[in-house]
Amino acid sequence: MAKPHNLLVIMSDEHNRKLLGAAGHPVVRTPNLDALAGRGTRFDAAYTPSPICVPARGAFHTGQPVHRSRCWDNAIAYDGAMPGWPQALRARGHHTASIGKLHYQGHAGQDYGFAETILPMQITGGTGDVTMLIRDPDDVRETAARKLLAQAGPGESEYTLYDRRVAAAAQVWLRESARKHRDRPWVLFVSMVAPHFPLTAPPEHYYRYAGAALPRPKLWDAPEEERLPHPWLRGYGRRSDHRRHFRDEADLQRALAGYHGLVSFMDENVGKILSALDEAGLSAGTRVVYTSDHGDNLGARGLWGKCTMYEESAGIPMIMAGPDVPRGGRCATPVTLCDLSATILDAVGAGDAAAELGLPGASLLDLAGRPTQDRAALSELHTYCPDGVFMLRTPRHKYVHYVGAAPQLFDLDADPEELRDLAADPAHAALLRELEARLRAMLDPEAVDAAAKAAQARMIAQHGGDAAIRARERMAYTPPPVAA
Repeated sequence: MAKPHNLLVIMSDEHNRKLLGAAGHPVVRTPNLDALAGRGTRFDAAYTPSPICVPARGAFHTGQPVHRSRCWDNAIAYDGAMPGWPQALRARGHHTASIGKLHYQGHAGQDYGFAETILPMQITGGTGDVTMLIRDPDDVRETAARKLLAQAGPGESEYTLYDRRVAAAAQVWLRESARKHRDRPWVLFVSMVAPHFPLTAPPEHYYRYAGAALPRPKLWDAPEEERLPHPWLRGYGRRSDHRRHFRDEADLQRALAGYHGLVSFMDENVGKILSALDEAGLSAGTRVVYTSDHGDNLGARGLWGKCTMYEESAGIPMIMAGPDVPRGGRCATPVTLCDLSATILDAVGAGDAAAELGLPGASLLDLAGRPTQDRAALSELHTYCPDGVFMLRTPRHKYVHYVGAAPQLFDLDADPEELRDLAADPAHAALLRELEARLRAMLDPEAVDAAAKAAQARMIAQHGGDAAIRARERMAYTPPPVAA
């Protein structure tokens, strides 16, 4: 059992884990995250429980995968009913505080377990993006797709201004509030939105990349059948609609520079928070975790945003540093944000609460510095396209199960870029059956898919029916809270 210490969890939004200096990216500058990785351990096989915001964050809070938390999409959000790590820590006398994006329902009277909730960003109007309840591949999200490119460039957006407020509030909390809670270790959860679009980056960061030779997105120039070899992916590509709006190389460079700039902007804010932790004299007694809710396709295969099970979208950065964490370490054991939930409890001396809550996760403190474990990371998606998708990642392979369609299988040791789908190869038939059986031992994909669709049908009825929802504008992103 780990010695109890304070814990600072920093979460970004939509950070493609390849865009990290410590991960070997040739261009992006992330000196603060690189330094954190240098004095800690990087988890190379970390994944989101769902490659979209609301379900991923519901799973993180509860420590339960999406099929248990039932936060299915960006309109069916966490409501506080299922207890998570904040409620468990409160019951044991630990102080917990959140600063920034939560993406829960946000209704008055809902109890999320935090002693302090500062600058919370919840789903819009307590209902979120109800248009995502419509799972029709012909329901093209043209407005959101057009805005992604139109807003790419130098400047400030409501998101960058919000992140500045979140980082400032975190610095104040560490300098003024942390010392008030010395009886038991505290947990501070700081949640920023960069590098999530809009791809408007502060000029000092944007222009660092605007004229640089940025890595070209994988398969950007390939024909659709090569870029998107699976029918589910082609359906997602048509509905998300991003590729069609890029007219030339200048558009591509502008979007890439915006995203790279936002990664560096986010890293700058991480540095400010970590400096405040150090200057407040708290570093020696505080563990730090950095992660993101999900990744971003970033143009790979012509896709932007998230919602696929490819590494760019489902993979997330995960770094842990501090007391008892190996320095400069690498861990190849597959983990998810559900494991981070178990880690939070373990890190402050409340590891017994994981069993009490029935959490399936393992503490990262038990995995760091040890040989790779034969674990399977699970991710699910229940929105955008007609049927559900489930991913299972073992130390070597990735199995993607599409309800009602053929699966995908990748050998990530031999093919880390996921260019060769092995699912139809007879030589891998036994492995395919083994991985499907492993998934079915966790859940029944068809039953879970049906449960998600039933919940979405009930929500559609509550909001006036299919036609009323289709008449709404497709949201590009959730607006942050207005500055006081």
